[in-house]
Amino acid sequence: MPLPLLALAVAAFGIGTTEFVIMGLLPNVARDLSVSIPAAGMLVSAYALGVTIGAPIVAIAVANMPRKKALMSLIGVFIVGNLLCALAPGYAVLMAARIVTAFCHGAFFGIGSVVAAGLVAPNRRAQAIALMFTGLTLANVLGVPLGTALGQAAGWRATFWAVTGIGIAAAVALAVCLPAKIEMQKASLVREFSVLKNPQVLMVLGISVLASASLFSTFTYITPILEDVTGFTPHAVTLVLLLFGLGLTVGSTLGGKLADWRLMPSLVAFLLAIVVILTIFAGTMHAEIPAMITIFAWGVLAFAIVPPLQMLIVDRASHAPNLASTLNQGAFNLGNATGAWLGGMAIGAGAPLTMLPWVGVATSIGALLLTLWSVSIDRRAQRVAMAG
Repeated sequence: MPLPLLALAVAAFGIGTTEFVIMGLLPNVARDLSVSIPAAGMLVSAYALGVTIGAPIVAIAVANMPRKKALMSLIGVFIVGNLLCALAPGYAVLMAARIVTAFCHGAFFGIGSVVAAGLVAPNRRAQAIALMFTGLTLANVLGVPLGTALGQAAGWRATFWAVTGIGIAAAVALAVCLPAKIEMQKASLVREFSVLKNPQVLMVLGISVLASASLFSTFTYITPILEDVTGFTPHAVTLVLLLFGLGLTVGSTLGGKLADWRLMPSLVAFLLAIVVILTIFAGTMHAEIPAMITIFAWGVLAFAIVPPLQMLIVDRASHAPNLASTLNQGAFNLGNATGAWLGGMAIGAGAPLTMLPWVGVATSIGALLLTLWSVSIDRRAQRVAMAG
């Protein structure tokens, strides 16, 4: 892996760990802060909404800043936010700290995706993005399980202290490995925001929201599902999360390769497979081995769609890639928040945990239908161009 991509992956590892590790610690946080599981789940939603709201604001703020300086500034915000999480005396402060941390997320991955794609040959751009996102998937393979185990053994605050240390290591890697001068377009706010007039760009953002909601409507509550429905011990849950994270790593690599080959057919196939796997999980969650197999496959598919969607938004907004790429990260996290909220609403309304995969099925069908609509518009435009 080229050193600049490695540095971006290290930072992605830290950001991914802090985003996802809270899910494995929901029962611990809820007990320690005397709040309900759904209330603790709102820490996931708050982070996601922080990304969604913060992404365009931060993207505008750093639009004309040199790319290396922008990325270094964003990782600085990440370090401060996690330090506040570790020190938070109560639920309200922890919530605020999560939002502060989230503000760096969307812009970092958005700008980082454009930087990564610009460092390689055109036919390897999706794979370069996938390499950066390998840090995010490894966060699920290593960061989340180890962070969960650390939190269960030494308290959830210890996990955030560890993540703060990862952030410092990421800052060093970025300072050392990123080129001092990275090619960038001169930003114009009018040109950047004009991208939102393109219906195909808006469709990609919508697909990202729905696809992410399909994951987080269930995965936000995966720890209580595995403990209360499947029957895993807390220690075994850590191992299952490790398996899911391994699936994410495989999926990101697979998605990058297939996106460079045939982008839209790959995206359609992945979304259809997600509908199928969530339907299967509704049945297999009741038995340990079938649940583990299904969760691994779900992990593969969940991140296989990320490189295609990120590459698609960069292609369709080629004249304003930084804002569009950043907005797509906001869309993913709006989906995170929406999914967590839908799952929490279902539980709050009295639905059993076993119903949550069906919420994911419904939202993933929505993502699939929107993708097929986008494909039909592309084909119609191609026919018109050929006829002209």
